[in-house]
Amino acid sequence: MTARVHFHPNLIFSVGTQVVTLVDGPGAVGLVPHPRGTVGVVVKSPTDHEHSYRVRFPDGLETTLKPGEVAMLAQFTEGEIGDSTLAAARTDLYERVIFRCVIGSQAYGLADAESDVDRRGIFLPTADLHWSLYGVPEQLENDATQEAYWELQKFLILALKANPNVLECLYTPLVETATPLAKELLAMRSIFLSRLVYQTYNGYVLSQFKKMQTDIRNHGQVKWKHVMHLIRLLLSGVSVLRDGFVPVKVDGHRDRLLAIRRGEAPWDEVENWRLDLHKEFNAAFETTKLPERPDCERANAFLIRARRLALAEALP
Repeated sequence: MTARVHFHPNLIFSVGTQVVTLVDGPGAVGLVPHPRGTVGVVVKSPTDHEHSYRVRFPDGLETTLKPGEVAMLAQFTEGEIGDSTLAAARTDLYERVIFRCVIGSQAYGLADAESDVDRRGIFLPTADLHWSLYGVPEQLENDATQEAYWELQKFLILALKANPNVLECLYTPLVETATPLAKELLAMRSIFLSRLVYQTYNGYVLSQFKKMQTDIRNHGQVKWKHVMHLIRLLLSGVSVLRDGFVPVKVDGHRDRLLAIRRGEAPWDEVENWRLDLHKEFNAAFETTKLPERPDCERANAFLIRARRLALAEALP
């Protein structure tokens, strides 16, 4: 489905933007020369939403209109088409969850009394909803319960790209819900592991540590919990390349990782550990037996089969 027009509620339309009036434009002697729905062009933009636009109409007349009195033409004509929020509002997509698991500190074996329970998973929309003009959201999120669920296709794409959070979902020992279809996916989880792990894991850690070094120079401190998880990610990445398996629990490094989270480990010590892990990562990459790319064909075949199963009323 074609992506919807990008629109942010705080957006201020720039000069030259075509807009549609949402109110009647009164004219002389009570006439309405520009009724609601007239198209015009912004010739002067306000600096904020407290001030008005200057809009010119095809007949050359100009008028001032408040931000709430105009809409972007592209957004106006689009209407509800492709608005996946409508699907979420009209259907309880949480009832279409086929896989639910726990990740984060609980799954890593690093939880304490203050740790949340982070649940992630997959939902499979009905065929009718998936085929509709409105489409479905790529992700469901509930901040109050620390839950997030990806639509199946989005989940598969992220897994094929070696997204660390998604791969951990496939390998976490804490699985709470798995329909027969989800169990099939878990049984074929190794198809998502490839040498791309080296780029995604390593690249993310490098970029984040660079930011942290800037924070230390500018502010003299870092978020130690984030540092701990970056080290954990490197440990995981090395194991994936060596063993072809995503190790979620980190029992063997628990004490050392928790010391980092508490801020008890000197930065130089953490930095040296990171550099050593990067060396291990490079060595593992040179000798890994993982394929260059994941098995997209098998993932695609699974997705098509899942779409066909979604024709039935029962959750597969």
